[in-house]
Amino acid sequence: MNFSVMLLAFDSTQQALRAEMLLEYADIEIDIRPTPKEITAGCALSIEFPGENLVQVQEIIESENVEIRGIYFKKEDKYVTME
Repeated sequence: MNFSVMLLAFDSTQQALRAEMLLEYADIEIDIRPTPKEITAGCALSIEFPGENLVQVQEIIESENVEIRGIYFKKEDKYVTME
């Protein structure tokens, strides 16, 4: 699958900030942004990243045990979960 922009949503700000640090350390281009209203998450912060980095982001999330709500992509102006 080829998605241009992906979004990580979190249940806690602590996990969002931890993921931000880890992804920046891995030189992945990210943007911190408010969590879209249609995504129910416990944290108001989400991380947007290029879809081409999906595998690398998933590896970092798993290896560092970062707790996420989900990984989303935009489809017809709505966010859809990867799972």
